[in-house]
Amino acid sequence: MQIWRTFISALLPEQSTKMQPVSLHSLSELERASLRELALYQLQEKLLVGDLSLSKVRPKGSKSIRQKLESFSKEKKDCSPQTFGIPLCRVIANDRANRQLQETVKSSRRLCVEVEETVTNFRAQMQKRSPLGRGCLLVPYEVFPEEPHSPDFPDHNSSWSQRRGAMSVDCITELSGNSSKLLEALQLSHPHELDPRRNLGKKKMLSLNPITWQVPRIVDRCCKHIETYGLQTVGIFRVGSSKKRVQQLREEFDHGLDVFLDEHQSVHDVAALLKEFLRDMPDSLIPSELYAAFLSTASMEGPPQLAVLQLLLFLLPPCHSDTLHRLLQFLSKVARHAENSWGPDGQEIPGNKMTVSNLATIFGPNILQKEKPGEKDAGAMNLEDSTAIILVVQRLIEHYQTLFMVSSETQHDILRRLFQTDPDVIDYLLRRKFNTVLSTESEDSREEHTPIPMPDQTLESNSLSELYSNVSFLNLNVGI
Repeated sequence: MQIWRTFISALLPEQSTKMQPVSLHSLSELERASLRELALYQLQEKLLVGDLSLSKVRPKGSKSIRQKLESFSKEKKDCSPQTFGIPLCRVIANDRANRQLQETVKSSRRLCVEVEETVTNFRAQMQKRSPLGRGCLLVPYEVFPEEPHSPDFPDHNSSWSQRRGAMSVDCITELSGNSSKLLEALQLSHPHELDPRRNLGKKKMLSLNPITWQVPRIVDRCCKHIETYGLQTVGIFRVGSSKKRVQQLREEFDHGLDVFLDEHQSVHDVAALLKEFLRDMPDSLIPSELYAAFLSTASMEGPPQLAVLQLLLFLLPPCHSDTLHRLLQFLSKVARHAENSWGPDGQEIPGNKMTVSNLATIFGPNILQKEKPGEKDAGAMNLEDSTAIILVVQRLIEHYQTLFMVSSETQHDILRRLFQTDPDVIDYLLRRKFNTVLSTESEDSREEHTPIPMPDQTLESNSLSELYSNVSFLNLNVGI
């Protein structure tokens, strides 16, 4: 073990220079958890977050299986909102459940179509072969001994097994209201929650692969709609909307409907819907525990300010981090169309007049909040805090691409930290990282039509593979 420790300590500094900056989302779940710990340690050294604990900076509203069952048993018959006014993690869980249900419905419809086509083809064959046409049922049995008397229906078992969730819509509809909600609670629970004895005294298992994007459906669809139809709309987010149409869209999302936003929806209505979602969130995208730390960066400038903002963003839970990244990406695109431009035919294209400063003024209070209205100690925001919020959100919009990147030095620090806690995973992570780098370099070389790499470079790559192959334990899930 000591030899392997010495080998890694000598290998990582040399190989870290070959690592390329990667997006935060490309890191595995285990690496992101280690990055949060590393960022917290560095911020505490700078005396910016004090005695903050990572357990405080987590998605609000995550419930155990027992809490979910109790809440469903006490719930009234009317449906609770599935999008507005609930924690972000629950919105994403509801989106996932609705998506699975829609896939099941589509699969059932395809099965019905297949059955109908099979019956239609069977009837056509019987009528074609029978000399009596429609009276084929009167023909004696011996006339067509080789013909089946019933169509071959699709195999129900194979169709159900291919479905996500392994349950048909018919089975779900036959359940009572409480049973259906019990099934929903089980589907939205993590597998390790189903057996409390297995989870007792054990740490959560984290994946060595990147997790899926955790962005609510309503945020992504509103952003895409405005990016498609509203980038040239003057006064977007400032011009009033139709309260009736916005309320209708809100109710459709809250009922779990698959809402499609196309050219028939007003851009101003969709913009108001997005603002309402962010405003009604019980937990803002940047948790209130980090409010003071983010505001302290308003007095900084240049690279030191961006470095601290990046560390603070690394502290966000994945669902908050991914949603904030999508929103900042969208706002940056809106700001790029603020000024008038000229089309290819020489025609002037009006700008939307929404500069970065204007967008930060509108979205700042919804992204960065000290206390939610109605909470204890929630007073009116003073002018100094309001100005600081606008400056901080403005920096986030302007530099979001850099802030959500992980440098090679930081990746090296993550690997060193993981080697102290989970040395078994280093081999797998290094293989994944360097395979990504090699595939990127090979694509670039093909585009540039460069010659094949020199033999000594190939030998170096092969030697690394031989060194890595000495480690045979590649766990896919590791507890921290």
